[in-house]
Amino acid sequence: MRAAPAALVCSPRHFADFGSAEAVRKALSRLVKAGKIRRIRRGLYDLPQPHPITGQTAPNIKATVAALMEGSHAQWQFTGAYAANALGLSDQVPAKIIILTDGIPRKVALGKLALIFRRASPRNLLGAGRRAGLVIQALRYLKGSSEMANHVSRLRRDLDAATKKDLAALAPKLPAWMKPLAQEISQN
Repeated sequence: MRAAPAALVCSPRHFADFGSAEAVRKALSRLVKAGKIRRIRRGLYDLPQPHPITGQTAPNIKATVAALMEGSHAQWQFTGAYAANALGLSDQVPAKIIILTDGIPRKVALGKLALIFRRASPRNLLGAGRRAGLVIQALRYLKGSSEMANHVSRLRRDLDAATKKDLAALAPKLPAWMKPLAQEISQN
């Protein structure tokens, strides 16, 4: 787990090559008891990172959702305040994170945080799993904001060329009110 990229959330199946399922579960349980790793919820583990104020960081939400959705072949996309926060457009950190999916709707509790998976139509999953999809969901959440021009200019400045290209490709499929915003953001 230490050799993996930061914010890795893993499950026992990631260690299937190291022994039987029972041996892997027992080893993970021992590592949790020793304080070497953290059990996020049943079957999901990560390495807690030290934090100067809170002691340790919360689990990485994106990595946790990816681990929960792993193997389901379902598309998923963050929406609402979390999408805007992830792009730096809002300081609001929601206590309930809504994830749109074409998979099974459910609620997952991670301590005080709730992940709510809601079934969505394909048109609401445009760009699912990509940064351009996050931009679309943030714009949808911020619709009608008096700060929309500032948000658009910030996205235009901060987004990388690949995301802008992806957003430009998705623009024809967007709602009429969002098309000009997406086109303005994707200009170089």
